[in-house]
Amino acid sequence: MPERAPVLLRVEHLKKVYETAQGRVEAIGDLSFEVRAGELVCIVGPSGAGKTTLLKCIAGLLTPTSGTVELDGVVVTGPPKRMALVFQEYGRSLFPWLTVAANVGLPLRNRRVPRDVRAATVERMLATVGLEGQGGKYPWQLSGGMQQRVAIARAVAYDPEILVMDEPFAAVDAQTRADLEDLVRELWSSLGVTVLFVTHDIDESVYLGERVLVLSSAPTFVQEVVEIDLPAVRDQLGTRADPRFAELRTRVYQQIQIAKRGPAASTKGES
Repeated sequence: MPERAPVLLRVEHLKKVYETAQGRVEAIGDLSFEVRAGELVCIVGPSGAGKTTLLKCIAGLLTPTSGTVELDGVVVTGPPKRMALVFQEYGRSLFPWLTVAANVGLPLRNRRVPRDVRAATVERMLATVGLEGQGGKYPWQLSGGMQQRVAIARAVAYDPEILVMDEPFAAVDAQTRADLEDLVRELWSSLGVTVLFVTHDIDESVYLGERVLVLSSAPTFVQEVVEIDLPAVRDQLGTRADPRFAELRTRVYQQIQIAKRGPAASTKGES
């Protein structure tokens, strides 16, 4: 058997409590999981399960109440340099006064990458996401799907260890979403980047992931881990027509329904 890849991201007994005027709100109860180098792992859960809170803790944007997040064996206390983020609201993450090329090259410029190397990298990344010849345009001149491609190109331009994506395709139409899903699979395969992908779409999680982590309702824990044993090469028609896809989708859906019924049902598992 081939050796398993080392653990890249480790979340251990993560807990997050918010202090509000109405009292303490426990968003994350006790959450632990691992992501190995080179994996593509999806996270799903019912609304209010704390998915965004979890990602903010992982990205070092929010301090957990207790527990730890480790990236490559180092405890995360601030935004890690080798982690890239892609959010749902691509319009807010791109600078409208910068060209597409300048947006993609911004992280490289901040890291003082030489101009010629930066230009070559930007050109390569735009080609990788299907935006050849678009570098001189501004984000507002592009469609929503193309803007999200720009955000993805910028995220992978400086070769991150892990790409964290927070419901990145929720604001685009169905056809564009399908194209972007395939783009993520292509980038994951060709670049070898580790991907942690949060989505509310069950079908998307099964189509994309090697594993799907199903979160409980708040206070959140990992309710179920579903191994996705679909072929490595996937396509929108063949994969979704595969009976195994339907079985896995049903499994994830059942777990989401259990989670919606609350902690008591979640601890009993599926009947």
